[in-house]
Amino acid sequence: MIPIVQNEDPVLRKIAKEVPVASITKPKIKKIIHDMSEALGSQSDGVAIAAPQIGVSLRIFVISGKIFDEDFIRGKGSTEGELYKKARQKDLVFINPILKKISKDKKLLSEGCLSVRPIYGKVRRATRATVEAYDENGKKIVKDGVGLLAHIFQHETDHLDGILFTDKAKDLHDAPILDEFEDNN
Repeated sequence: MIPIVQNEDPVLRKIAKEVPVASITKPKIKKIIHDMSEALGSQSDGVAIAAPQIGVSLRIFVISGKIFDEDFIRGKGSTEGELYKKARQKDLVFINPILKKISKDKKLLSEGCLSVRPIYGKVRRATRATVEAYDENGKKIVKDGVGLLAHIFQHETDHLDGILFTDKAKDLHDAPILDEFEDNN
């Protein structure tokens, strides 16, 4: 399993370097993206991960496809385990992302981080955001996000700039980590 770097690691406070566009489809970058998806997939409550969180100071983040599943969006599922089940859609990859637009309207949402366990807090972020980036095939993409997706864009972009959510959060508190979900039947 690919370890997730925790908040004491200096790599989380560095401004990550851009990936040369010509390198995006090279095996080294493909492996980093694979490792990021593997690390993210190993965390039942994870929705996204940035390359610095696996110790790589490059401007890449991956968003789990599970955030687009209806059950996840609506919070449905008879057990918490079902809510965080495997994604039906593939993960989205953002290389050299730039926040092109963010809305003036902001909302305070609860936030956590795979690299700041087990702390949660509330962060005020724009409710809409647009990201321009390259995908894993080197194709330029523009993605609009509303609500949770906009929140994720901003959280992950902060990671690439050496900023942790705890730098911005209010009401910080510890919460239990749900590493595994058991079926009690």
